[in-house]
Amino acid sequence: MGKRRFFNTTGPCNPEDHYMLPPEERLVGAQLHRYIKDKLYWVLHAPRQTGKTTFLQSWAREINADSEAVACYVSVERCQGVAEPERAMPDICNAIREYSGWAGLAVPETTTTEPNSMLSNLLANWSVLVAPKPLIVLFDEVDVLVDDTLISFLRQLRGGFADRGTGKFPVSVALVGMRDLKDYIIKAKDGKAVNPGSPFNIKEDSSVLGNFTKKDVIKLFAQRTEETGQQITREALDYVYEQSKGQPWIVNSLFKRATLRILDNESNETVTLEHVMLARQQMIEARETHLDALGVRLRDPGVKKVIQTIITGSTDPLGRTDSNVELTLDLGLISWDKENGFMIANPVYEEILTRYLNSPYHDSIPSPSSWKWQKDNGELDMDRLLHEFLKFWRRHSEIWEEKADYTEAFPHLLLTAFLQRVTNGGGHIEREYAAGRGRMDIAVEYAGKCYIIEVKVVYYYDTPATVKEEGLEQIRAYRDRTDASAPAYLVIFDRRPEAKKLSWDEKISWTMDETGLVNVLTC
Repeated sequence: MGKRRFFNTTGPCNPEDHYMLPPEERLVGAQLHRYIKDKLYWVLHAPRQTGKTTFLQSWAREINADSEAVACYVSVERCQGVAEPERAMPDICNAIREYSGWAGLAVPETTTTEPNSMLSNLLANWSVLVAPKPLIVLFDEVDVLVDDTLISFLRQLRGGFADRGTGKFPVSVALVGMRDLKDYIIKAKDGKAVNPGSPFNIKEDSSVLGNFTKKDVIKLFAQRTEETGQQITREALDYVYEQSKGQPWIVNSLFKRATLRILDNESNETVTLEHVMLARQQMIEARETHLDALGVRLRDPGVKKVIQTIITGSTDPLGRTDSNVELTLDLGLISWDKENGFMIANPVYEEILTRYLNSPYHDSIPSPSSWKWQKDNGELDMDRLLHEFLKFWRRHSEIWEEKADYTEAFPHLLLTAFLQRVTNGGGHIEREYAAGRGRMDIAVEYAGKCYIIEVKVVYYYDTPATVKEEGLEQIRAYRDRTDASAPAYLVIFDRRPEAKKLSWDEKISWTMDETGLVNVLTC
């Protein structure tokens, strides 16, 4: 048996080693054939780990194989954060020389040391070297360039644009990164706004690289089935798509763990839902680099504003014209649809972001061994567990909140951290939240039983009675949709200024609704 390919999660994919789908099929708004034929410059943007580099490198190979033009992939990531052109431009030129050498192409040289003309000089010299073929350059990670370096880079490209042509200057240039070009050409180093017509008013298109469709997910694993005979159940495929919403890295990671770690790579055992669910759990607990990097993004003040609004279900208006929303969309952290509005992009990210934000609380909560949270038969005693939470909230919430970063979402995060402290290793938590919902829905599964929790907040513009009435209606609907037999709990946090003046005995209560089916906790 020959070497088996595998699902890749580290670096660009190549068809010899990895199962992969042609990334160009996921391009939205791009007309690749025109960019060369009509000598056009264009922009491609998409979140990290969606296949941009794989696309660029495979397209460069395809162009060079046709022998009608010369194409080279170049990453400028080494210049991240370098604001001075005199430092950055020599590095960019060195990158061009290195990548052209690795690709087996003619290696250009500069004939100037002036940083604000060095790049254009090199590109012109390179065009002469590869003539009579036209030159195409695919610049990756362009959005890491900042301030005067970014402006100089773009102005040098624009300066050669008018004379572009075979033997003169690259006929086509792609600028690729996480964000659209218009989003990161904002200000020059001195803080003055950049003229809207400058420095790069020559792009033809701004294209995006979309996620996998459900059919793509099926087609991707079908390559393994065709090659090895290994099957996967439809339930497992549906779960992969539902958890990832087609995010390419997550899809590949779930398939990779299921076929390489849960099962052996040489195994032909059918991949089941249980295998993929275990793969998801391992992936999240491992905090792999891509997922951990998402957590770091939560420190950005703009991202914080958007994510906190979604976690709390706040009705604060979020629109695509808001630069913070655009940033968070471009990072791939959130998505928007007609039914739910803005929400976390997929359930895996939802779990990762929540764990990242509540980890300081989770790690500091005392061991559950001292709590009365489990019945004699091993089932979860949710009543006792939530009584323990109310006790913990009463004793520690005021002190802990003073140190909280996401203050508006503090109640939600502390409660989920408390629940995670118990369910880790013995169950799991599913959360649903989106901007404008005014709530967080939680489904806790433990020892084969489901428990429904609805989290509501009373703000200064609400009354406890109104929020309780609304919450009861929402939790009944959520319970009917999830598990009509599940015990239900409505947890209401009173965040009004006047509530702070009340004693703890006045603030904390536990009652039942009039049907006797929903426990109502206020604190």
